[in-house]
Amino acid sequence: MRITNKMMTNNMMSNINKNKNNVNTLEEQYSTGKKIQRPSDDPIVTVRALKLRTNLAELKQYYEKNIPDAMSWMEVTESALDTINSILQKINTYCVQGSTDTLTATDRNSIVQNLMEMKNQIYNEGNSNFAGRYVFTGYKTDSSLAFMKDEPNLHYNITESFTGKQIQFGSVVTGSYSLDDIQDPTEDFSTAPQLNNTFRIQLAYDKLDNTDIPSISYSYEGTGGTSVPQPPITNITRISAQDPNAYLPDADEVHFIPETGELILGADIYNALVNADNISLTYSKTGFKKEELMPEHYFNCTKDDITRPELAPVTYEKKPQHIQYEVNYNQKLTINTEGSDAISHQIGRCMEDIMNSVSDFLQTEEKISEVNKYLSRSDLTDDERARLEKLAEQLDTELELKKEIMQNCFERGISVSNAEQDNVNTALADLGSRYVRLQLTENRLSNQKTDFTDLLSKNEDVDIVDTIIKYNSAMNIYNASLSAAAKVLQNSLLDFL
Repeated sequence: MRITNKMMTNNMMSNINKNKNNVNTLEEQYSTGKKIQRPSDDPIVTVRALKLRTNLAELKQYYEKNIPDAMSWMEVTESALDTINSILQKINTYCVQGSTDTLTATDRNSIVQNLMEMKNQIYNEGNSNFAGRYVFTGYKTDSSLAFMKDEPNLHYNITESFTGKQIQFGSVVTGSYSLDDIQDPTEDFSTAPQLNNTFRIQLAYDKLDNTDIPSISYSYEGTGGTSVPQPPITNITRISAQDPNAYLPDADEVHFIPETGELILGADIYNALVNADNISLTYSKTGFKKEELMPEHYFNCTKDDITRPELAPVTYEKKPQHIQYEVNYNQKLTINTEGSDAISHQIGRCMEDIMNSVSDFLQTEEKISEVNKYLSRSDLTDDERARLEKLAEQLDTELELKKEIMQNCFERGISVSNAEQDNVNTALADLGSRYVRLQLTENRLSNQKTDFTDLLSKNEDVDIVDTIIKYNSAMNIYNASLSAAAKVLQNSLLDFL
């Protein structure tokens, strides 16, 4: 085969170009540190790089954003629950102190003031928020758990549920005397005050609407867990707390006391409800004070504003509201704790009972002090003195009875605070277990992030040392091809003529 100069020149130029391209490729790899500069350089490396980069981006979203955000939310929740737990411990201690006989009226009054402030602080802790989102209110993260200010114009229809076991036993003093009775000459103070036992359902709120009477329906659990409805209770009488018979209903009657938010049950009604599995009460309340818990976070209810009757009522249904974060591939974790699972109306209502019992006790002490002032007068007749001494005797009896009620209220405060602590500790334990799971997920994602980063580096990055060696070799080959071409091209046309 005849080799012409043209063939030699073409081959020479082709080889020089290939060597130059090889040098250029190695130079780009050396400069960028990447194996390929465009997808066409190596489609297999490109596809693998896209998959690895997608996986790594998802890992970074979980590891650097979702998990830290979830942890911060849970840490805010844990801090609030820890604070509530410590407050409940102090409430328990104060209730133990208040149940003793050695305290003075001033001591008990100081205890009551502390208890009310602690109750308010518990509800304030329920308004804890993370980045402007309230952590205890489920999906309604823009709504606080307790009212932030007085809301006199809000009206709620509330449906609250109980079981027969939640019916409370209490005592009330009847037959009390007032100082005005001294002016009644027909009053001989011969009847002693008495202690009467009561059965009551204490609603979540007091100062209820005086125009509406609650409706009561109840049911029993039948065979197979079915609910067996019973005829609703209709014999309900609205009565003032100041009525002497407010806490003395007939056997088949229920007294509704709107000022205190209580339903006082007659004996027959109690016997009908005591074994009920569900007691549903619907009542209404207009106007709420600052730091009262908002009904929509606890009950089925409707809300409207009495100043804006043109607006339709808003209906709320109480359902579990779990806020879940995606913390890994197809793995979601509930990060929130609902306020209804850890903070109840029970502690607030119990503190109000203690406050009222101490107030009643102090009022009786004041009446005794006033009677003693009357007795110290020198212008009293024998009959007047005898009447006042009889009144003082009856007031002493009343004081002992109210002292017993007050101590019972403090003792109930001990049991209620213990029960509330159990609820908070349960919520803390549940939150802690989820936090541990989140930490384990974070550790695993950290390892996966390292592994994916290493795989991505192996797939895309070049070995710099190896690239330098190849680059130097390619440069030598390129220079050698240039040198060889120069020798071949030394012959000109004149050499052949």
